[in-house]
Amino acid sequence: MSYTNGLDKPSDYFNTILNTGDNTSPKSISGFGFQPDWVWTKCRTAAYDHSISDSVRGANKTIRSNNTSAEVSDDIYGNLTAFNSDGFTATAGSNSINYYNQSGQTYVNWGWLAGGSASSNSNGSITSTVSANTTAGFSIVSYTGTGSSATVGHGLGVTPKMIIIKDRDTGTHSWVVGHDSLAWTSYLLLNSADAKGTATTIWNDTAPTSSVFTLGTNVGMNGSGSSQIAYCFAEKKGYSKFSSYVGNGSSDGSFIYTGFKPAFVIIKNTTGDHWYMHDNKRNPSNLVDKIVLSNLNFAESTSSASVVDYLSNGFKIRGTDGSHNASGGSYSIMAFGQSIVGSNNIPATAR
Repeated sequence: MSYTNGLDKPSDYFNTILNTGDNTSPKSISGFGFQPDWVWTKCRTAAYDHSISDSVRGANKTIRSNNTSAEVSDDIYGNLTAFNSDGFTATAGSNSINYYNQSGQTYVNWGWLAGGSASSNSNGSITSTVSANTTAGFSIVSYTGTGSSATVGHGLGVTPKMIIIKDRDTGTHSWVVGHDSLAWTSYLLLNSADAKGTATTIWNDTAPTSSVFTLGTNVGMNGSGSSQIAYCFAEKKGYSKFSSYVGNGSSDGSFIYTGFKPAFVIIKNTTGDHWYMHDNKRNPSNLVDKIVLSNLNFAESTSSASVVDYLSNGFKIRGTDGSHNASGGSYSIMAFGQSIVGSNNIPATAR
């Protein structure tokens, strides 16, 4: 399955599944090709919150990327109740609105493979619980904050380039994002359109290493006694890319090389705008113009100004909107692939 230190078949580690609601409960959402350890679901046709579950926290526990709310158990709007070998099971809650399978609504489900069962990691000054997939460069890390500067083991064996952290206990703390393009002296908030911020109390102005990431004293990610969940990503050839680009304000926009045909891309203007989520299932052909925003509960929209083309080895910006292509604007990206360039007789053609 490996290919020159990269991945030959990215769909073994990430996949997007679409479903149309039919009010069945419980409902099996399948077709991922693996048991997803991290599942992110969004209703496309209604302004419902994002629902995020992972196998480390366990089933029936949901957090929302579009707000600061604490983790919810047995959500009235529906729950992921089991992680299955090819997907997951969703069960309706007590409310007639169903965030996973309401009749008349359509949904997108993104799933990532971590390491399955979690284990204790004592590499950092805080002992963490980690499910790590070192092949795919993805780990799910649970830890308890101390209120003091600390380190946390991530289990990847290589240095992560992006980390997303959410306080599970408190409903007032934002999602904190570290990205290699920000040099770990700045941060972004996944639930906000705000520009990047700078604070020593976030990452302690310290880049991650191959074994740990560093926390400052910020209560949103390291409050004393607070339960935290972190999603850590290392870059893998043919599968994932965490980089940046500069906009030019033209419909002939920047080309961003990834080394693979993209399956999923998030774009964030670090000087201030929403987090734009694109994928190859909602847009199976170019232009890629169907938009979901991680920081808002809005229904999916189609934009003629916030568009990209997926190519065999990256993607090209085609829109002129500041969300993707302000002249001189700085953008951070998170991308996962559907096929590597020229790997083992698997063609990676443009669309």
